[in-house]
Order: sequence, then structure tokens, then C-alpha cells
Amino acid sequence: MAIRFLRPPLPCIDDVMNHPKKTTTPRTFHVKSFGCQMNVYDGERMAEMLGAQGMVPAEEGVDADMVVLNTCHIREKAVDKVYSDIGRLRRDDGSRPMIAVAGCVAQAEGGEITRRTNMVDIVVGPQAYHRLPDLIDKAARGEEALDTDMPVLSKFGALPDRPKQPRPTAFLTVQEGCDKFCTYCVVPYTRGAEISRPWAAIIDEAKALIDGGVREISLLGQNVNAWRGEDATGKQQGLAGLIRALDKMEGLERIRYTTSHPNDMEDDLITAHGDVEKLMPYLHLPVQSGSDPILKAMNRSHSRDSYLRLLDRFRAARPDIALSGDFIVGFPGETDADFQDTMSLIRDVGYAYAFSFKYSPRPGTPAADMAHQITPEVMSARLQELQTQILADQLAFNQATVGKRTHILIEKPGRKPGQLVGKSPWLQSVHVYAENAAIGDLIEVDIVSAGPNSLAGEITARKEAA
Repeated sequence: MAIRFLRPPLPCIDDVMNHPKKTTTPRTFHVKSFGCQMNVYDGERMAEMLGAQGMVPAEEGVDADMVVLNTCHIREKAVDKVYSDIGRLRRDDGSRPMIAVAGCVAQAEGGEITRRTNMVDIVVGPQAYHRLPDLIDKAARGEEALDTDMPVLSKFGALPDRPKQPRPTAFLTVQEGCDKFCTYCVVPYTRGAEISRPWAAIIDEAKALIDGGVREISLLGQNVNAWRGEDATGKQQGLAGLIRALDKMEGLERIRYTTSHPNDMEDDLITAHGDVEKLMPYLHLPVQSGSDPILKAMNRSHSRDSYLRLLDRFRAARPDIALSGDFIVGFPGETDADFQDTMSLIRDVGYAYAFSFKYSPRPGTPAADMAHQITPEVMSARLQELQTQILADQLAFNQATVGKRTHILIEKPGRKPGQLVGKSPWLQSVHVYAENAAIGDLIEVDIVSAGPNSLAGEITARKEAA
């Protein structure tokens, strides 16, 4: 069932021209994903599923028979962008592809999407996209193709086996949903309650990815460190146990995970950062604010002090760990003093990366109806100040790696002839000229220079791909 968010009626974007429903089964497709890494994973799985049905990805620059817009509902502008993209899919001759809106906007808006525009043939939520082939058949027959049910984990069993991957890195969803109910967030409504995929299913998918050429796996979840499950012996495990199992898999060189919640951080996971060699020294741990009153208003379960003490424990386990966070500025009631508490926390931590946003009221969330909403002008000024500090800290972190010798996993060609781009253990992009290296190789480099967004390295030795 779709979640109904109360709001004024939306204007219809099809007032000028009528667009008849598509009535032919598509042969080519394109999946466009917005938002988080989990949406990237879902988009890849939808593409694999359509491929298993005999459809093929449309070539670059060629119109697809079907377009899947895999959407995000976290930000207001992201929602508006979906409707803009739908309108742009109309071709010069008035025709259009079959259009499916998937993901969190589909879950939240449901049938409101087809009320606002009759260009959309299919609406499918993030827990129901395994039914996309059936929905395509319904749309081709001119029938209603809407599915926003939230069956528990059934989609994973219905998806095809993972094929050979085009890249040496891959996402692997292990947990979905959220029970935290932060007052600004729609995720509990669009993704549902916290659920963990079974141990065996995760291990099998990881093996398939490794057999298909993947050398780095990033474990995904809305609260990935909330994952729980029984291993093959029946022993209860948390995320650290899963990571230790992946660590034993031949051919896998690197392990990452995101996104974590401070409330679900366990001792074993902190310890794993110190003794699991394949677990990269990188932690994304959103805090959202440095002000205790604002954290309480957000319904965050941590305080400023508990968050900082948690980071201290990670640094004790892995002194070179790169820290990343999320910040919201302009939350309702945020005073200048609250904002300066956030700024002082940022300066205390010295983030290697951070994602920051102006507060965006989402219909149906408690914060949208709170008093003392902050003006856009104040939010913009605060965001600029915060991002200036974050960029300075990011540059300082990158510059501190100059002179280090480390390994990078080559992921893609660079922009210049002979140039390759790989990721450092700290998730930095490193540009290198390595004549005998190839995508998927793990090579040793010396870091010779650093900018705010990337590093330059010089090759020292090569470790052949498995």
C-alpha cells in the first residue's frame, strides 16, 4: 500500500497534449537511478532482471523502448526532478517510451503519479520491483500497472542470479528499512520497517559477485549495522560477523559498508576495523547536528558527546580511519547557537568527507509541521559556511596522504590518454599513469599530490588481479 502524504493538489503536466498509453512490449530499456547507493543497487538489479527477460540496454544516444526512473523521496527538489524528467521523455514526434516510476517516490505517491501525468505506465515501489516483468505485461495490454506492496524480503528471492559485473566494485544490499523515525525522514514510510536479509542469501550473492569479477563489495542498508542473522551453524551474528565471513572469501580484496546509525554500533564492529585487513579504513556515520536540543527534536538517539566518544573508539581501533558524516542545516527551531554547535563539532572531528543539505520539509513527517521554520536565506547562509569548513577539512585530509604509499583499486579510465583512476583505502579517487595496469587491478602507488576532490599517484609495484 502506498503511503499517503497530505499536500495541496499538484498541477497536471499533461494539460497541453494527451499521451496515449504504450501498447507494445518493449525490447530495449534504460534505468536511471536517483539518490542513495541503495537506489543504485536496486537500479542494477532491475536492469539485470529486465535482461533476464530478454530485453537489452539501449545503446548510448539511442531512444529506449522503456525508461525506468528509479526515484528518491528524501529531498523535495529530487521529487520535482522526477516529474521534469518524465516530461522530457516526450519525443519531437509526440511519441514516448513506456515509462515506469520506481523507488521511493513511487511508494510515497502511488496512484497520484498517474493522476498528475498520463505519461507514466507503471508505478512500482522499492519492495515490489521484482514484479516489474508482470507490470510491463499489464501496461502493454493497457491495464493498470501499480504495485506498492511491501512484502518482506520476497523480492530478493525472485531476482535473477548476479551476472558478470562490468566493474570491479559492487553494492550488495544486506538490510532495508528503518525503525528510527527521525522527525524529518520519510524512509520508514517508503522503505518500511528494518529487515535483514538471510545470511545464506548474502553469502551466495557475494560469491556470485566475486565469481563475476568483483574485487570490492560495499554492504548496503538504511541502517546497515542493524543487520542481524544466523550463520550456517545457527549462531546469531551481527554485521561484524558477516564482514569476517566475507574476509575469508578468495578473490575479494576489499570490504566497505554504509550507511551506519550511531544507535546500532556494536563493539565487535569497531574491533573489526582494527583486525580485518580487507575492511577499508572508512566510516560513514551521520550525525545531522552538533546541537543536543536539535538532535532531540530530530528524534536522533545519540547526543553530541556520545557521537564524539564513538568516533574516538573507532580512531583507537584504526588510527588512520577516514570519517564521513551527514548534516542538515536549518532544521525547525535551529538557533545561531545550535548551528555554531554543529560547526564546532565539524572542526573537532575533521571529516574527510561529508554530505550537507538544507532542511527540506517532507509531507507527512512530524518536522514539516513544527513551529519556527527557518527562512531559506538563513539556511543558505548556514549551508555555505558549513560547506566551506567541510571543503577545507577534506582538502587537509587529502593533503595529509601525500607521501604515503598505498594500494588503489583501478576502476575506470581517466580523462587523459593512458590515465587510470582508482580508489584509495580511504575512498579517495587517485589518478595514475600505469602502462601495464588494467581495470580491476590492485596496484601500489605513492601519493604525490592532492586536491580537494582527488589525488595523483605514481606507480611503485603491481599486484596482479586474481
